[in-house]
Amino acid sequence: MFSEQLQGFLTTTLQYMAALFIVAIGFAVIAVIVVYILDVSQTKQAIRRNYPVVGHFRYFFEKLGEFFRQYFFAMDREEMPFNRAQRSWVYRAAKNLDNTIAFGSSRDLRPSGTVLFVNCPYPTLGQDAVEPEQVTVGPGCRKPYTTASFFNMSAMSFGSISKPAVLALSNGARMAGCWMNTGEGGLSPYHLEGGADIVFQMGTAKYGVRDLDGNLSDDKLRELVSHPQIKMFEIKLSQGAKPGKGGILPGGKVTEEIARIRGIPSGKDSISPNRFPEVKNNAELLDFIDHIRTVTGIPTGYKAVIGSSVWLDELFTEINKRGIESAPDFITVDSADGGSGAAPMPLMDDVGLPLRESLPMLVDKLNEYGLRERIKVISSGKLITPADVAWALCLGADFINTARGFMFALGCIQALQCNKNTCPTGITTHNKKLQHGLVPEQKAVRVMHYQKNMVKEVGMIAHSCGVETPRQLRRNHARIVTDNGLSIPLYRLHPDVTPKSSALHN
Repeated sequence: MFSEQLQGFLTTTLQYMAALFIVAIGFAVIAVIVVYILDVSQTKQAIRRNYPVVGHFRYFFEKLGEFFRQYFFAMDREEMPFNRAQRSWVYRAAKNLDNTIAFGSSRDLRPSGTVLFVNCPYPTLGQDAVEPEQVTVGPGCRKPYTTASFFNMSAMSFGSISKPAVLALSNGARMAGCWMNTGEGGLSPYHLEGGADIVFQMGTAKYGVRDLDGNLSDDKLRELVSHPQIKMFEIKLSQGAKPGKGGILPGGKVTEEIARIRGIPSGKDSISPNRFPEVKNNAELLDFIDHIRTVTGIPTGYKAVIGSSVWLDELFTEINKRGIESAPDFITVDSADGGSGAAPMPLMDDVGLPLRESLPMLVDKLNEYGLRERIKVISSGKLITPADVAWALCLGADFINTARGFMFALGCIQALQCNKNTCPTGITTHNKKLQHGLVPEQKAVRVMHYQKNMVKEVGMIAHSCGVETPRQLRRNHARIVTDNGLSIPLYRLHPDVTPKSSALHN
């Protein structure tokens, strides 16, 4: 009897499944017919109109192609903007794992532009190495800033990145002993919560330091520096990924909280002017810097992408005409290789000079006009590995900033969705479900490990070159591969410049 009941149950179940299968087939057929009708009747896409239904596979595979290339087809050193070898080094450094490799390097040393460091026959012994030197920015300010950290966080705005990402970065920066840059989105409580030194960046919209009409507010400036963590003030003239265009924050990422911090309407695209209305020439730039420095009392400089040496000649001539005290306390030079959460492709691809040209240009012009000791140089743009950082130090940078390196330390997988509020790692999204995967307490430790392992391995390169500390690296410590496959010293490609007698000041 039991077997008959079981057989009856199975028969009924199979009948139901068969019926459901027939219904599903029916729905599928109806769906195909509907899609077919929609495809052949629409006029926007030729592929769908000519190949209804199956044409959708083209767009599906096009989207999947981004991920298949990254994980299955691209070689370790082929991808852009960062290849797998670069990302893997950052991931291992952030996790504090063994970063040695076996058998031999996969890097091709023959392409033109390849950097090779000059090892010394008698490298620096571990016991002879010294800690990085303290560097003071803005010694003439009421509150100058002194730090030994040469590797720091570049600008990442709250809004462009999420609350847990900012918390992880601010706590990680404190543990590592480096500074973090707020980006142009204003100062959030999460920047302050970690306790790290902070560089406040002001973009053209003046978020966080503006009045209701969008003008610079001295009261807001004084309120800002009431926080002792604010160490320097950076005026963002331009950014590597979009020189000539202001910041872009899609409306989907402008939450009520972000709107309140920035002083803008929520839910609407936040687009900054492409320059400061108050600054249209070098004289007004220096006046602007002097005003902010006078009100805040902290070192004040600017960030810019360099497109030509002519501007530097004119600016530095004006500084020497006014007197060295009128100079910015630092210049952050950003690269055409720089990144952003959202930027127009023509600007990201085709405008501005890459760092390999603009960094030595800036340092040489500062030397030429006798301003090198007065103005500190911060190098920013795609410098995420020890070789990148050591190269920038060789060329004369005082500090190196990175944003995307620290994003990789947070777990970024280069999904290229920063502008869509769909970041799968929770870094550049305000979707609470996606943010859930980013645990600030865990990621802060990775941020700290990345910074400390970077400093350690840049020091390893410096010791191999025979100097005691990374800031002692000079242009004679690196070589550049040329078109014939042979290398020349970096100082031959970028000769050191001595000051003009007419540029010297009292």
